[in-house]
Amino acid sequence: MRVGVDGKKFPFGREEGAIGILRAAANRGYDGVFFRSVVDVSPTLDTGYLAAVRETADQLGLYLEMGVGKVNPYASPEQPEIRELGGGDYLRAMEMMVEASVAIGCRELWTSAGNYKHNLPGLYTIDRFRTDVDWPDQLVAIDKFVHKLAPMLRHHGARLNIENHEEITSFEVLRLIESAGEDVLGVTFDTANTVSRSENPVAAARRLAPYTHLSHLRDVVLFYDAGGLTRQVRPCGQGVIDWEQVIGTLHTANPDLNLSIEMTNDRLLMGVQIFHPIWEQAHPDLTTTELAAVMRLAVECEERARSGAMPSLADYHAQPFGLVEKGAFLEDSIAYVRQILAKIDG
Repeated sequence: MRVGVDGKKFPFGREEGAIGILRAAANRGYDGVFFRSVVDVSPTLDTGYLAAVRETADQLGLYLEMGVGKVNPYASPEQPEIRELGGGDYLRAMEMMVEASVAIGCRELWTSAGNYKHNLPGLYTIDRFRTDVDWPDQLVAIDKFVHKLAPMLRHHGARLNIENHEEITSFEVLRLIESAGEDVLGVTFDTANTVSRSENPVAAARRLAPYTHLSHLRDVVLFYDAGGLTRQVRPCGQGVIDWEQVIGTLHTANPDLNLSIEMTNDRLLMGVQIFHPIWEQAHPDLTTTELAAVMRLAVECEERARSGAMPSLADYHAQPFGLVEKGAFLEDSIAYVRQILAKIDG
């Protein structure tokens, strides 16, 4: 397993585009870069530039991973640049993005089912709780759209890897894979997003690991509030995720999986409103056993904060978070993950 970074939030080398990001990652000793979307690398899918990006990654000995657009038709209007890329045809734009990625050797492609809206209050930060369209109807639309993409993906030997993003549960991801076929749809496993749906990170890893081909790694802390829980992202090893269990599970299923650290660009807090009246009915797969495990993680965080073993939400939020601190977030995370891998490799 190699350890690199998600390029979307990587703060170094951005002034020189994707090639600058690759060079900065290599200079810092990282193993690769996961670009969330190929249009972030080249908005026009310029074949010459994308080939240069591939060549740069190869010369630097880095892994290179790409993504495409989102597969929720109810969320796609929030990505007008992709529809414009296809001349108004979102399906064609997705095909173009897949073709451009495959042309540079990237066949495991990121996608997701929704958008996180930190500027909205409460439940409305998450597309799962939209009031204009119910979440089950969104899942049906996602399934239908993936089936439309399936022949093209099979033709190109490519696979979409849907992230267990803030809005979707691991159980729902598995049902989408079962419907589409695991040659068409896999998983981008995000460690921190598991708790957003009140799922135990270790249990979610065990469910999704057999289908995981891309990853986002970051740690979390959880604290109780009036609505239930508050989630805050922390560097790997500085929260409550059991990394030996999670990485060990991923390693067993796919020892060649690249582990990409997703840095946070801020110290935003996310509500996990387990006390909300509709939470239980909105999560029909959630068991009391797993919810209790997540609640125990919050108790552990509060005990560690009281003892001074970790910063509280307020103390951590008050710390500066400039370029130096962002670099430290990545350095600490990568060093910790490499320590875990050394233990696993024995």
